[in-house]
Amino acid sequence: MRFTIPAPSVARLAQAVPAAALFAIAAAAMVLPAAEGAALAQDAPPDLTTVGPASVAPLAKRLSGAVVNIATSQTIKGPQGVPLPKVPQGSPFEDFFEDFFNKRGGAQHFDRKVSSLGSGFVIDGKEGLVVTNNHVIEGAEEIIINFADGSKLKVDKVLGKDTKADLALLKVTPKEPLVDVKFGSSAAIEVGDWVLAIGNPFGLGGSVSVGIISAKSRDINSGPYDDYLQTDAAINKGNSGGPLFNMKGEVIGVNTAIISPTGGSIGIGFAVPSDTVAAVIDQLKQFGEMHRGWLGVKIQTVTDDIAETLGVPANTGALVSAVTPDSPAAKGGLQSGDVIMKFDGKDVTTMRGLPKLVAQTPIGKDVAVEVLRKGERKTVTVAVGLLQDDDEPSPANATQPEPKEPEKGIEAPTASVLGMKLSALTDAARKKYGIDDKINGLIVEDVDGQARRR
Repeated sequence: MRFTIPAPSVARLAQAVPAAALFAIAAAAMVLPAAEGAALAQDAPPDLTTVGPASVAPLAKRLSGAVVNIATSQTIKGPQGVPLPKVPQGSPFEDFFEDFFNKRGGAQHFDRKVSSLGSGFVIDGKEGLVVTNNHVIEGAEEIIINFADGSKLKVDKVLGKDTKADLALLKVTPKEPLVDVKFGSSAAIEVGDWVLAIGNPFGLGGSVSVGIISAKSRDINSGPYDDYLQTDAAINKGNSGGPLFNMKGEVIGVNTAIISPTGGSIGIGFAVPSDTVAAVIDQLKQFGEMHRGWLGVKIQTVTDDIAETLGVPANTGALVSAVTPDSPAAKGGLQSGDVIMKFDGKDVTTMRGLPKLVAQTPIGKDVAVEVLRKGERKTVTVAVGLLQDDDEPSPANATQPEPKEPEKGIEAPTASVLGMKLSALTDAARKKYGIDDKINGLIVEDVDGQARRR
């Protein structure tokens, strides 16, 4: 039999009918009562027999002009003072190696020009404001914005960037107002709602894909404020920084990362929620940087054992394991061993929820913090401070838990030389591999068979 699924969302069906029940219904070929069938068919096109909207062509056509391709370039400094490789005299490769390296200054200075491609979108056509991921433009010496009509504009200035949310705000000077798009509410989006992604996968240019919201509030261990939307809309290398739209044409996310063993889409993509993006971009416009709230505590999860000891539900609240001296938390009277249950009137349902609440709080605001201390509920008042880069994370004063190993972005500038896949020595790479700031060079990501034999 046929089932008519409402468009543009399957959220109601996902909430109401478990997957096993759907399978049972399909297998038994049960006939739905007319009233129930009419409810399912609400707002659906007359003969829609597949899960999904009839067409997103009008929506894609309207939005594509505001989505841009971002091309960046940078010069990677090669190692200094590296001796020429030793080649046995009489070797057939002797002349080749001498000629190759002498043309490059005897390998004393081996610079390499690399480029990368990403996506972005215009949020203010008159002012020429473009949003993208920070990792798309990180380290770039030149940034070119390519528009759907074939025109190009050079970025005048990076107005601000936030490494923790992986967002950046760029400024171009258009001759005429650009097509722009507006933010929608990511809080209003539901699991099962249809979404549309537009971007620049694999450098192919504007490309459209459709899917649904697979999950919300995903933590992919990329940072202390992870709160990603997950989607099965195809997102690939080059989609970084591109918008994720709802069916109203509003931006509800910025496509940022994927999980994939192959490097291509397997239907697990992640977008920064628009509510987060809008707040970050507003501060980047005002201050050129992100101002986040800070308590000055190190926290940990309330495990089953701790919960049993303290008499609270497991995985509820955030346990204070350390308080930074002279921090807002210390001045407000928070103590090691406190379990923070509420912050500014909002429940702290998980440990990772507290950093997000604190970060979003205006600097200087007096906030009521409800804690469980030695079995008793107490409320203290804390004046939220300004988070500095050196305030997080550290063993004694991080407001949030120590971040885990970050996920790779959707793309990174790379180049292949002599059978070696090289990438830029970025700040993230220095931190990951423990490389001193004074050292310049390249990261060898991979080596093919020819290079190994050398």
